[in-house]
Amino acid sequence: MCTHTPSCPTTDAADRCSAHVVADRMDQGWCRLCNGIVLFDDGHYLTPDGHDLTLPVSA
Repeated sequence: MCTHTPSCPTTDAADRCSAHVVADRMDQGWCRLCNGIVLFDDGHYLTPDGHDLTLPVSA
């Protein structure tokens, strides 16, 4: 559970990848966010339930 104020977005929120970083392994190409998402430096991320998604690209 997130203890940040305001709380980090949940894994089903539109801004889910804006949660706080709690484990930074960018030397290995990934970081874990407060809501359990694993964000990779190539723009992909894994949700806690195992879904592999891609960050939306802004125009």
